[in-house]
Amino acid sequence: MRLLSLFAVLALTACTPAPPAEVTKNYTEEGSTGVGFPAMQGFGAAASSATARPNAEIARDFLDLEFRMESGRALASFSRFEGPITVALVGDVPATAKSEMSRLINRFRGEAGLNIGYAAPGEAASITVEFQPRAQLQRIVPMAACFVVPNVRSFTEYKAARGTPTVDWTTLTRRTHVAIFVPAEAAPQELRDCLNEETAQAMGPLNDLYHLPDSVFNDDNFNSVLTGFDMLMLRLHYSPQLRNGMNEAEAAKHVPALLAQMNPAGNIGGANIKQIAPRAWVAAVEGAFGPRGSNAARLAASDRMLSIAMAQGWRDGRLAFSFYAKGRSLAGSHPAEAVAALSQAARIYRTIPGAQVHVAHVDMQLAAIALASGQPDQAIAFADRAIPVVKRAENASLLATLMLIKSEALENTGHAAEARALRLDSLGWARYGFGSERQVRARMSEIASLGARGRRG
Repeated sequence: MRLLSLFAVLALTACTPAPPAEVTKNYTEEGSTGVGFPAMQGFGAAASSATARPNAEIARDFLDLEFRMESGRALASFSRFEGPITVALVGDVPATAKSEMSRLINRFRGEAGLNIGYAAPGEAASITVEFQPRAQLQRIVPMAACFVVPNVRSFTEYKAARGTPTVDWTTLTRRTHVAIFVPAEAAPQELRDCLNEETAQAMGPLNDLYHLPDSVFNDDNFNSVLTGFDMLMLRLHYSPQLRNGMNEAEAAKHVPALLAQMNPAGNIGGANIKQIAPRAWVAAVEGAFGPRGSNAARLAASDRMLSIAMAQGWRDGRLAFSFYAKGRSLAGSHPAEAVAALSQAARIYRTIPGAQVHVAHVDMQLAAIALASGQPDQAIAFADRAIPVVKRAENASLLATLMLIKSEALENTGHAAEARALRLDSLGWARYGFGSERQVRARMSEIASLGARGRRG
């Protein structure tokens, strides 16, 4: 299940939430901002880089991903599809869905070695991706942007089977058909992110782990597309030595040798085996980033995150994420304290292989604070450091946000022509990241208000 996009980019420092996304239009429109919208940008073919962590550490992560659910429930049996895997897109399919799915299928084939393709017309697919109105989906699973369910082929079937053993992953010993439910109104980036995570979980590991720095199987949502680690997990999941119905101990006997063969660069020492985060910390994360509650409640929840992280003795991404949560909650009211917390988060993330995009998210928050605080040169420096990382990570919404922050900062330093050119350049990425022109304009207005605050300050 991919949670609503609460964690990563869409909560700009000291900004009000953007309105809900609409279906992306495919034409240029001139609005009250005086800016014409260019064609939507997109990302081309790209392969992920290999994970840099030790195999002993990856082996433990694989077993934790495979034999536990996000809820903490244990899975008694390993399960996967047998034979070719087929995919079908049904319902109110958005314009970009087919191209995003095709790109993803090519990655699964090339990077994970999976036998996957589209179902033939009239053929029952292994994985059915159904697009439904967001309101329909959130009536069933309010916190999910999208989700995956076993043993059903439609939303109607799922509603009828909900709450029964039929759709309980813990009962599976073999996967035969699975359905993924995605909002039909999703912005192109949200749609792509849902397809990446939910298709991978439909075929492979079912858990998410907050301590993974280099994976979409992490509810911090910092990674948007499947990484080299994720493709390694899928390749391992479909290795011939593993079989449907295996328990954890049986699977564990094979995993070290398989990893040694599949990931020879990981045959190094110094593994840092991490325990799964306690439910109290996960509940605090949900309170700190959830859509409900006051900022004071979010700040209190971020304090709980930090207290638990320190009590656990963590020095990994979970401690950094706790500092990030605190900094984000303080940004509107106590910017100096926010900068201190965010700087702590960045310091920890920089020590973690594969956490470059996490640092970029911190830099976006710091850039927004600098812009609002009348420090445009600092805002430009933060944006310039983050933008190349974000392009590689294929996060268009974060990229557009950074470009808009930089354009406001350029405006405030007297570089009006350069600011206009960069603002225009950002809009193609913003259309991919945010979806509707209305939402893009709202984001532009939010960032312009930070720039105006900086000019007054």
